[in-house]
Amino acid sequence: MLHRQLFVGTRLGFRGIHTQIPHAAPRRVGSARAWLEDSDLEGPRLALANARRVVVKCGTSVVSNDDGTLALARIGALVEQIRGLKEEGRDVMLVSSGAVGLGRLRLGLTKDIVKDPKNVIDRQACAAVGQGILMSTYDMLFQRMGLVCAQVLVTQSDLVTSQSYGHLTDTLDRLLSLGTVPIINENDVVTGCIGSDQHRVFSDNDKLSALLAASVDADGLALLTDVDGIYTKAPHLPDARRIAVMTPEMRVEEGATSSMGRGGILSKIAAARVAAHGGANTCVVSGYDVNNIHRVFNGDDIGTLFPASARPNKRHRWLSFCASPKGQIEISATARDEVFSQSTRGIVASDVTEVRGDWLGEAGSRVVSITDSSGAEYARGLAKLSSKDLLTAQQAGDSELFMKNGDIVLLQGLCQIPVDEQEPSPSKGVSISPWP
Repeated sequence: MLHRQLFVGTRLGFRGIHTQIPHAAPRRVGSARAWLEDSDLEGPRLALANARRVVVKCGTSVVSNDDGTLALARIGALVEQIRGLKEEGRDVMLVSSGAVGLGRLRLGLTKDIVKDPKNVIDRQACAAVGQGILMSTYDMLFQRMGLVCAQVLVTQSDLVTSQSYGHLTDTLDRLLSLGTVPIINENDVVTGCIGSDQHRVFSDNDKLSALLAASVDADGLALLTDVDGIYTKAPHLPDARRIAVMTPEMRVEEGATSSMGRGGILSKIAAARVAAHGGANTCVVSGYDVNNIHRVFNGDDIGTLFPASARPNKRHRWLSFCASPKGQIEISATARDEVFSQSTRGIVASDVTEVRGDWLGEAGSRVVSITDSSGAEYARGLAKLSSKDLLTAQQAGDSELFMKNGDIVLLQGLCQIPVDEQEPSPSKGVSISPWP
């Protein structure tokens, strides 16, 4: 069994595993017995304990040692934890980083060369080599556990258009229905990993895992990182306290970056908020003790919890999180109040006071942002008229329908999450304050 092999590996120098996974009879999620057993839990923690479909995201610092080699014992224990979730009757998806770092080590390149944002080709070459190493390791371990895993490599374009978005989510649904564990990663071989590109739907696997959790109706997301959760101050300070539950009125001013990979703690906070807005209870927790996966989905009070909001419909999720607007409009204050006051009223051409950009209308790329006078986006929707036709109707004072009510989504922080995007100082930790 893998238990014995993992502990033999530990004696040979592998590190990262903390404790064995308990092998008590699995608790079936959603059963009457499970609900009775969880009677001491409440709210989002209870929802996590009874989550039927979950996403686990592990970063480079979790799957790799400090020297860049695979943390074999930790990965093996991670796979065992996933088997435990499967035995409880859950669908499980794993979003795993680590390919670029593994490829860099195999190719003998230095970190400085690969991290250079201008050196796209070497980073893509590292991803090509490392993805095979990562997946072959996962495949061997999942086979030992009697499970089938599936590789899913995602690019930005897979989420930007509604058609490809639907194909991706339908494929993941089918893989889960077949009992597999999809292992998802960004296809860095072709995307180049340029985090400064503002048109990217996701900049790292933290955001990718959040988008997928929201898109495939996941009930819970565990974001495994190299810290125990979100703290009010740098964790090493004596008065620092763990934030057990992150509420919507809190904002992050500064935080610590991860020692490896692209996603720091700010990235995880932003991703967790996206997943929570998409209907998935999300927990940011340390991945160094992989038993935390079991504890998160057992409802234990660990890490930092981001409670889920009511889940939008699939079209609104795509519009909110993934769609790339082709233009902007401003509408009158009267129209704004009427459209967003729980009515069924859409936006007509005469409501529009400003038009920026070009789009094709109902037959083409037609996602349009609705902004205030400062250009800040607060809603977006699907246009029924092209920008040219809208301008013509607007100038004529026409009341032709421009956006149906059901094709408009009020963002409410879904896209413009107030997180400071500047690179933080590793020594200052995370502090919180109310949103303005």
